[in-house]
Amino acid sequence: MLALEEAVECLLHHTRSITETERIPLLTSTNRILAAPLSAMADQPPFPRSPLDGYAVRGQDTEGAKKDFPKRLKVIGAVYAGEVFCGTVKKGEAVRITTGAPVPEGADTVIRQEDTDYGREEVEIYRASFPYENYCRQGEDYRKGDVLFEGGMRMDGIGIALAAGLGKEFVEVYRKPKVAVISTGDELVQPGIPLQPGKIYDTNRHLISGRLLDFGITPFASLHGRDDAEEMAETLLELSGKADLIVTTGGVSVGEKDIMHQVLPLLSAEKLFWRVEVKPGAPTLAAVLGSTLLICLSGNPFAAAANFELLVRPVLGKITGDKRLEVKRHRAVMANDFIKPKGTRRFLRGYAEDGKVWASAGNHASGTLSAMARSNCLIEIAKEQAGAGKGDEVWVYLR
Repeated sequence: MLALEEAVECLLHHTRSITETERIPLLTSTNRILAAPLSAMADQPPFPRSPLDGYAVRGQDTEGAKKDFPKRLKVIGAVYAGEVFCGTVKKGEAVRITTGAPVPEGADTVIRQEDTDYGREEVEIYRASFPYENYCRQGEDYRKGDVLFEGGMRMDGIGIALAAGLGKEFVEVYRKPKVAVISTGDELVQPGIPLQPGKIYDTNRHLISGRLLDFGITPFASLHGRDDAEEMAETLLELSGKADLIVTTGGVSVGEKDIMHQVLPLLSAEKLFWRVEVKPGAPTLAAVLGSTLLICLSGNPFAAAANFELLVRPVLGKITGDKRLEVKRHRAVMANDFIKPKGTRRFLRGYAEDGKVWASAGNHASGTLSAMARSNCLIEIAKEQAGAGKGDEVWVYLR
């Protein structure tokens, strides 16, 4: 039996990072991982621009301006966003300007139109503005050569906007990960089919597939398999040459229908480990099929959910290079009591907020899932602890 950290280290050692890249249209790059940094090819903004509607002037020409003692300037023209004013603002002159338009040569500030009489040939200025007060300098956002997005970053709406601002129509990203999900068990029925006696709905396949989708990963395959070792071996063999990772649930304990122990010899797979020193989900199995990593989780829903976060998530992070998938762990103070016999490293459903964490109310058995709807983290209880009392400090793993 391996400690959790040993199991993670073993899995990561046998995990291959994606190196293949592809060039895709910018607007299709959401949730994709950049293969190369995005650097600015020009200053942004590429010219001094106005942050508001008003008049471009020389700041010194507005000194002392007040409502009762306005400064009067000659309006020599107008400039709008997308245009350039061909001329220079001299002493006693102003150019009407709109938001985003280039500030004309000679002007060093913009008077907002609300502080004027909106004059067209001559304008009255009712408020002084010092040089560069209302003025966006060239390169104020970023300079040519600045790296805006590092390679390995996950693209989102902000990343797409930044890339568009760089003039990028296409971006270089790593190919999508290929992750297959298989739930096992003759007792499982798919949603939409009426339940017969002894049957239950297949939550695990949807749990794992849904969590992948949370991370922007569309399952390469999402299947249900019967408790038949030979059938499962055929399915895994077909997927192993195509998938980066296969995650299964069920069939890993010591019962008569725990078929995964029979499947591995049929495939001549390299077994990495069986059993991890955690509760729930101790009977976790891992193996390598050719170039594909196989992680077999418990069929108990919460055990599958917990060990997906603790074991599968780090593997996904290495496969994709997505830093967002790194396990986030911090200390928090228990806000309620959870007492259990010591002797096993245990993970609970919890809700963390503002440095405190509450053990979720309800049933904490490994076969139940409902309490997960009210949780946003896992609470770790060390094996030498008899649970955790209110005020105790614990480790929290955020989902």
